[in-house]
Amino acid sequence: MAYLLIVDDDADFSAAVKTLCESDGHQATVEANPQAVLDQIKTRRPDALILDVMFPENPSAGFEIARSVRRQHPDLPILMLTAVNQRFPLGFSSQDIDSTWLPVTEFIEKPVDFEALRTKIAGLVLRADVDS
Repeated sequence: MAYLLIVDDDADFSAAVKTLCESDGHQATVEANPQAVLDQIKTRRPDALILDVMFPENPSAGFEIARSVRRQHPDLPILMLTAVNQRFPLGFSSQDIDSTWLPVTEFIEKPVDFEALRTKIAGLVLRADVDS
């Protein structure tokens, strides 16, 4: 069983992701406030972070969080979820993952295919087990 931290301001979506994680035997916590993520990680380090990009107060908060987390916890798996391509036609994809601009482990677009999400989470959990 892994402990997962879900960071997303959409309460319905976060609840659905949490339910999915728990149905696979994981423990999950939801954090809607992007400013509280680093404190949450200090309090209890998750095995993986599931992170949205856009928040109402800061449309790029997820990018900033990913960079901060990566600096402090270089081995923490991060799955980025985003609807940025729906909102802004950027063609943003997993090919944009790199160590400085987008330092995440995996990427998945919203609307999320929950089976694909389940597969990505399983991969992150395996990676966390290997790294620890």
